[in-house]
Amino acid sequence: MRMTNKIMQNNSLHNINNNKILQDKLNTQMSTGKKLTRPSDDPVVAIRALRLRSDVSQIVQFYEKNAPDGEAWMKVTGDALNTTTDVINGMIEQATRGANKDMGYEDLDIIVTQLRELKEEFYATGNVDFAGRYVFTGFRTDTPLTYTEEAVQDFQITEKLTPEAIDTINYTTIGNLDGLSDVNYDPTAGIGEDQNNIKNADIYRIRLSYDQIKDTVPTVQQVTDPTTIPPTTADLIPAGNITVVSSTADPNPYELIQQQPGNAILIPETGELLVGTDLYENTLKNLPVDTQMRITYEKDDWKVGDMRPQHYFECTDKTDPAKVINYNFAKDNTVDPPLEYISMDGVKQIIEYDVGYNQKVRINTTADEVFTLNMDRNIDDMEKAMSELQTIDFTRNELSTMLKNMKEGDPGYDNLKATYEAADKAYTYVRENVQKMFEGLISKVQSNLDTTSVAITDNGTRASRLDLITNRLMTLKTTFETLQSTNEDIDITEATIKLTSASYTYQSALMATGKILQNSLMNYI
Repeated sequence: MRMTNKIMQNNSLHNINNNKILQDKLNTQMSTGKKLTRPSDDPVVAIRALRLRSDVSQIVQFYEKNAPDGEAWMKVTGDALNTTTDVINGMIEQATRGANKDMGYEDLDIIVTQLRELKEEFYATGNVDFAGRYVFTGFRTDTPLTYTEEAVQDFQITEKLTPEAIDTINYTTIGNLDGLSDVNYDPTAGIGEDQNNIKNADIYRIRLSYDQIKDTVPTVQQVTDPTTIPPTTADLIPAGNITVVSSTADPNPYELIQQQPGNAILIPETGELLVGTDLYENTLKNLPVDTQMRITYEKDDWKVGDMRPQHYFECTDKTDPAKVINYNFAKDNTVDPPLEYISMDGVKQIIEYDVGYNQKVRINTTADEVFTLNMDRNIDDMEKAMSELQTIDFTRNELSTMLKNMKEGDPGYDNLKATYEAADKAYTYVRENVQKMFEGLISKVQSNLDTTSVAITDNGTRASRLDLITNRLMTLKTTFETLQSTNEDIDITEATIKLTSASYTYQSALMATGKILQNSLMNYI
């Protein structure tokens, strides 16, 4: 093959250009610190780089965003639960003081006032938020646990209960003693009240979660087949056996239910469904302990501090007829539009964060795990009992003063003494009931403390687990970043040697080419 000067010139330019390309590549690597500038430089390294970058990106998301956010959420929850524990311990202390039999009405009233304040603080703690999201309200993080201002919202509420919800209350009939004083009682006209008329009885009741409900007849049903949607039910107490009676009626509901043993009475002001003895003995007493009872009623007037029912019950907001909202119903295609809400039958509104590959951690504690509504209703019962004690205490003190101003043999003395004995008997009954309620409140509040302790433990356990996961993520992040660096980053020493070698080669090529191409065939013709 004949090698001409032109061929030598072209080859020399080609080789010198390749050397400059290599220099440019090495210089780019030195500038960027990376092996690749484009995938075609090394497809195998490029594919591995994409995979490692994806892994590192996910780990960074888990380690730097998800895990810290979840940790902060659980820290806020833990602080709120600790505050709740302090409040409950304060309530136990006050209830223990109130259980002292020697305390009079004034001292007990102070204790009940403190209990009320502690109760309000208990539920106010449930409104704690994290970055504008309420931590105890499940998926409804934009809705506080309680009403923060008075509202008119028409809810139809369905409570799910068991026969365990049927309890007893003690009621003392005081007859004409209510408000009796020297202003309206003249002993010379007769006995104000005979102690034989002072009666004490236990009354069966179902205490609803709310008071001040609408004066409509509730439905009380038993679930006969919970597997259907909606569940198959049958009337447990027929509507015809339930009457609505105001607490201000005469006779009042507590006296009336003793006269109607086969019926039930709803007191809308107190949210109590009183059950007659015959109805209880023949229908409710023998129900299996796992029987599902459902009571549906309505409430439309909400005051500050009331718990929002959508966080606890199946309920329907009928405030706007054009936009009826159903909460917490199971999927039900028999209605239009279909109900597709979270069911209260074992399905909780759990918020989970992804903190690893196929690894999630629950970060929230739901309201029903801590802020049960029975705390509010227990204090309502105490306030009601204290109101009854105040009434009979006033009458007893008034009659005692009148009796001290008279002496045996004075006109009306015997009548006044008989009336005072009736008042004293009634006071004894009511005071003993208050005593038992304080003793019972200790165990009830202790139950709330136990529930809160479980929630604190559960939250702490999940926080500890997240801490372990965070430590592992930190190690994974370091490992994958090292692998990514090994795969993508250049060896500075090796690159420097290659660049220096390419530079020398380039200079040498220029010198050699310059000498070789000085002469051509024309120089010899």
